[in-house]
Amino acid sequence: MFGDLQGLVGKLKEAQQKAEETKTRLNSVLVDENSSDGKIKITLTGNREIKAISIDDSLLADKEELEDYLIVTLNNAIKKATKINEDELAAAAKAGLPNIPGL
Repeated sequence: MFGDLQGLVGKLKEAQQKAEETKTRLNSVLVDENSSDGKIKITLTGNREIKAISIDDSLLADKEELEDYLIVTLNNAIKKATKINEDELAAAAKAGLPNIPGL
């Protein structure tokens, strides 16, 4: 019984290490999102850290319009990055775990 437990603990540590490696790798995965008309471009990492924001000069004259564009585009970028992050971490965790029914 203890041999199985030690093996499971080892597998859990391996899964944890793979998850950490994936988190580190996601810092270099870039996610781009553009507003529907291309006036704003946002770049995030797979860990949802903002790396760049490009704003078309035409939006600088209208503060409210700029704010609306930023909110919509940022939310879309965060959704994309979150999906990538969750999928990658789930795959890393699954790869490191033993085959347990229901997981």
